[in-house]
Amino acid sequence: MRRKPAILLDRDGVINTDKVGWVERWDEFEFCPGALAAIRKLTEAGWEVYVITNQSGIAKGLYSEQRLVDIHWRMMIEIRRAGGRVLGIQFCPHTDEDECLCRKPRLGMLLKTAAKWGLDLGCSYFVGDSARDIQAGAAVGCTTFWVQTHYSDGRTQRQREEMVIAPDYEVTDLAKAVEIIMARRP
Repeated sequence: MRRKPAILLDRDGVINTDKVGWVERWDEFEFCPGALAAIRKLTEAGWEVYVITNQSGIAKGLYSEQRLVDIHWRMMIEIRRAGGRVLGIQFCPHTDEDECLCRKPRLGMLLKTAAKWGLDLGCSYFVGDSARDIQAGAAVGCTTFWVQTHYSDGRTQRQREEMVIAPDYEVTDLAKAVEIIMARRP
């Protein structure tokens, strides 16, 4: 079977604004400016888009897995209404203390997505807003984009200090990452 490239997106801070705390209900979910249009452009260009997201709020008892699934379904509906498409979502419900294999920067969610959908991670792109996103994406061979759109200067500096691997690109938002991806595509 021929493996295909894809776009892997972190959720909070890339697709939706990253609030202080967690997005616990749909009415707290707010798309980042330009995110819907960016995902539509990827879809129209033939890219497969997947979401890879840590959601430790489940393990902390802030919201249930069912509530998260509801948020994701509503997110996918809105993306679809805007002309985009997300083919799959992987989430890790654990905290760092759980030492699971799926929580980024560990590779479990990325490898599971690649196996399930036949993806070539070495030809794929990972767009995230944290050091752990960049570390996970780079470890599986993705070209990485570090989105800084929602950070305060202090938080951006902390993320930069946590980087053990430099991102391939630093961008202000998903739209800018998509612009670069489109320019690189043969």
